[in-house]
Amino acid sequence: MIYLLTQFVLALFATLAFSVIFRVPVKKIPACMVVGALGWITYIIAVHYMSSPIAGCFAGACTVGLLSAICARVFKEASTVFIIPGILCLVPGYKIYSTMFELLREDVMGTAQTGLETLLMAGAIAVGLLVMGIVIGLVRILVKKAQAIATRQ
Repeated sequence: MIYLLTQFVLALFATLAFSVIFRVPVKKIPACMVVGALGWITYIIAVHYMSSPIAGCFAGACTVGLLSAICARVFKEASTVFIIPGILCLVPGYKIYSTMFELLREDVMGTAQTGLETLLMAGAIAVGLLVMGIVIGLVRILVKKAQAIATRQ
């Protein structure tokens, strides 16, 4: 439990730094911090239970996508204001470094292995955001149809 709390606090500060770098409006920074930290915690929990950093990236990206859409509606702001700083904690920077290190050592198998995992993690982030965008769009359509049906009666 202490581990998760520590990870949450560190992810809060990392997202704060990214929010400042990307010039997020000051009033939106706390929401960005929570979005990024919850995305990271989702990643940690998913990796623990599924033993796959790729599944963890997908779950974390889904969390960031959903929370960003909610924050966008609450704060009447574009969802990218919350997505960009929130998703950066999930970017596999160390894996990219390891891939380049293996490449410089001329270890073809190591480069292929770490490179493939890095690409799959990055793809999982993109697919997670895409899936949540589609789900949120479908929910909006269903809500509008339900409202239209309710107003007819």
